[in-house]
Amino acid sequence: MGSKNKLKRFRENDSFKNVIQPSREEVLKGFSQKGVWNKFFNNDNPIVLELGCGKGEYTVALAKNNPNINYIGVDIKGARFWRGAKTAIEENLENIAFLRTQIELIDLCFEANEVSEIWITFPDPQIKFTRLVHRLTNIDFLKKYQQILKKDGVIHLKTDSEFMHGYTIGLLQGLGQDIIYAHHNIYNNSESPKEATDIQTFYEKQYLDKNKAITYLKFRLNLELIK
Repeated sequence: MGSKNKLKRFRENDSFKNVIQPSREEVLKGFSQKGVWNKFFNNDNPIVLELGCGKGEYTVALAKNNPNINYIGVDIKGARFWRGAKTAIEENLENIAFLRTQIELIDLCFEANEVSEIWITFPDPQIKFTRLVHRLTNIDFLKKYQQILKKDGVIHLKTDSEFMHGYTIGLLQGLGQDIIYAHHNIYNNSESPKEATDIQTFYEKQYLDKNKAITYLKFRLNLELIK
């Protein structure tokens, strides 16, 4: 993407009512939106996050399928989620917002018990050991998710990476966490939950065209086991 296009998208994001772009300093000092996201949406509907939302394709699809749930796509790359934010405005989808911030700061952006579910869709598996700190299901990230999720809140991991799928299952089992559902090839399993198969992104369809398996994992964190 050219620099002119990026600048244009950044300017448009500034004008979008569904985009929130705090600076890192604002988040660290005390994010004003923390704990009052339902006021942003003007309702008390559940809040669901998509972390690393990219272009916002999955966030928008989830919001269309579930109008009585509020969805927030989170990503640091505003030029990417510009597409999702613009689509939401064009289609008058009031239950969508996009938050531009680092996922490592997610626990500073939401209050305890403010989030009902988290979706992590096709994240970079960060396979190298030196990149473990950036893997979105490592123990440090799980602790952050635990802080903002409701007691019965769930996390969904959908990925084409068998490594990411296996790593996360192994970590959760080692911690004694509650794995609700796991399968290494959801489109080759008649019992796969519809919430995992109803939405297919552009890149996901490309993976499927290449006969690449899509994995899915749904789990709940035990508040007493992760300290």
